[in-house]
Amino acid sequence: MNRILSFLALVFLLNTAALAQTMNTLTFKAMGYEDDAIVGQSGSSAYYIKVGPEVQLTGSKLTLFFQPSQALIPQLSYINVIINDKAAYSSRLTKDSIQSVTLNLSAADLSSDKFLKIQVKTALVITEDKCKDLDNPAMWLKVKNFSFLSLVKSNANFYNNVNISNSFESMKAIVYPSNPTLHDLKAVAWAYSRLKKADVKNIVVYENGKQPDSIRSYIMVGNISHLPADKRALLKITPQPSQGLFYLSKSTANIIDTVIHLVRVKDQLVAVKAVAPATVPAEILFITGGDDAGYEKTITSLGNMNILNSTFGDYLLVTQAENAFFKTVDENRSHLSIRQIGGTTNFMSGIGNLKSTYNFKNSDFSFTPKEVEIRIIANYSSLAQGDRGYLNIYLNGMLINTEKLDASGKVNTSVTINRYQHHKYNTLVTEFRFYSSGGNCQASFNGFFAEVDVDKSYLESKNPFITNDLSFYQYPEAFNSGTTRIVVSRKYANYAGAAMGEIIYELNNNINANNFPEFMYSDQIDKNELKKSNIIALLSHDDDLMNNFTDAPIKFNKEFRLYNNEHNKIVYSLSDSVSNGLAQIFYGRSNTAVLVLTATGKNLANAFLAASKSITEQLSTLSSNVAISDVNNNKYLFNISKSSENLEYVDTKSVLTRFWETYNLYILLGLLVLILLSFLYIRAKVQKSQDLFNE
Repeated sequence: MNRILSFLALVFLLNTAALAQTMNTLTFKAMGYEDDAIVGQSGSSAYYIKVGPEVQLTGSKLTLFFQPSQALIPQLSYINVIINDKAAYSSRLTKDSIQSVTLNLSAADLSSDKFLKIQVKTALVITEDKCKDLDNPAMWLKVKNFSFLSLVKSNANFYNNVNISNSFESMKAIVYPSNPTLHDLKAVAWAYSRLKKADVKNIVVYENGKQPDSIRSYIMVGNISHLPADKRALLKITPQPSQGLFYLSKSTANIIDTVIHLVRVKDQLVAVKAVAPATVPAEILFITGGDDAGYEKTITSLGNMNILNSTFGDYLLVTQAENAFFKTVDENRSHLSIRQIGGTTNFMSGIGNLKSTYNFKNSDFSFTPKEVEIRIIANYSSLAQGDRGYLNIYLNGMLINTEKLDASGKVNTSVTINRYQHHKYNTLVTEFRFYSSGGNCQASFNGFFAEVDVDKSYLESKNPFITNDLSFYQYPEAFNSGTTRIVVSRKYANYAGAAMGEIIYELNNNINANNFPEFMYSDQIDKNELKKSNIIALLSHDDDLMNNFTDAPIKFNKEFRLYNNEHNKIVYSLSDSVSNGLAQIFYGRSNTAVLVLTATGKNLANAFLAASKSITEQLSTLSSNVAISDVNNNKYLFNISKSSENLEYVDTKSVLTRFWETYNLYILLGLLVLILLSFLYIRAKVQKSQDLFNE
């Protein structure tokens, strides 16, 4: 009997463990990585994957699929996989068109900052003559985007591993009270921005009570007195007046989940779905306060990454918070080192092309630059007599400077680019190319090395880009100086939260995040403030505040239509039934920056969100000041001035003119029919007369 009971207990424990652990398949494509070609004799690609606290690497697997060039000699070409800077796999290539390798992962593969760092390095051969292979374009290997991770998700240590500092990565939504106050909108905006900084995709904002049951982990904002009673009961800590509170409520839920397995069939991965019971985390991060003053302190703390990243408990009481201490970096931000924009030390050796890549944005500077000086300082192995070496600098794929190397082993060069060469988002590449004397490169593959000094190399904005009219090219830098106010129409407050989050994120998406706008309703702002402050307004088209923006490209006090110049097609009208967002940027009073977003249609929240996203993308024009976007991701850019032919105000025309423009085709068609009938009638009469005459 005891043996039977022991056996049943063992079965129960095994089933419980099975429910506590689930295998989750995550493809590289789902993580944002497309097919990645590694080019050259020796090259590498790196993948950085954030690992959540619910993931257990022991028992997880990495499966890589790669496609080598058909020109390679497989038995002389190699692939190496390095995980967390430690060699994990090395092998010759085979003759298969698509090859794969599956590696077991362990807890030792996780870096100290909770990332899984995967590097794929190659050593490729085509002709057995390294010198001939040097610039052969057929030397490549692609890491396929259907490579995947099979991650074990375990709730065994859920309550110990999850805390405020690492909870943002698992949040997918923000829930706010019905009839939100300005404090609630501000909390939604800063929470949204914080989730975007944690690289959370497809963030959704819900009014309380309207979130679906499938959303189990989310952020809830609101003064403690406005929280629902069932949610307020989850708080084990009660903030006092003037106290703010972050509180993380943790629980688990048993669900029936769909599990996806990737099965390889004829060199193709096929997704096979199965249903299985699972135990999943359910987390609610409360952003609240004992009163409005305490609530405001919690919201202010959302902007301080240092505080949140070091909060390893389940709650944090905030008694004091201020914005001033965030501004610790040079406010001017006209001189940025390569390290400041994310560059790291990269020691390179070999022959051919040795590249380093850096990314920077216009918003990293305190103003939109008219010109940028790029200064590169580097060390390299000195060249022997007859050797040839060059340092090439590329910006956004275009060669902008070449410097010849010499025997000194040091290079200090600069190039100044104008506003037409750099974009809102830029990619800077440095490339060392080395050729040994006499074309004999066999002994030189390991003899040449180079390294860019990322501390001494820098970018410097020379002059601000100043124009008579603002454009989206200057957003968000136009709002960097002075006070910025975010203004919203009261009747649209319920729909503005997500768009405000996009705006807050962009205002602080740079190396020195310190833009903390004030939030106001449109009927609260004093006209004098319009002269003193930058304004970002989310308005209904009939809001009285629009009458104060006399220099706005689009006026809403009369009906209008916007045309696409290429096809003369109407793309927007004020009475449009489709959910559209319209964004316009311009100089206000006293040359302050003004950005106005409006929305039409039934889906106002998504229309506002679409407008706020459309102006943050890489725009192809320097002069667009009006953007139209709808909830289906269609976008149109305009440069609207007083003489623009693509803007038409409908009610400035007479009744007769509007009647003609509406029915001119029908009128012309009717006239054409009358002319044709008249012709046929006259022709019939003439024919009849001729017949009578002939008789």
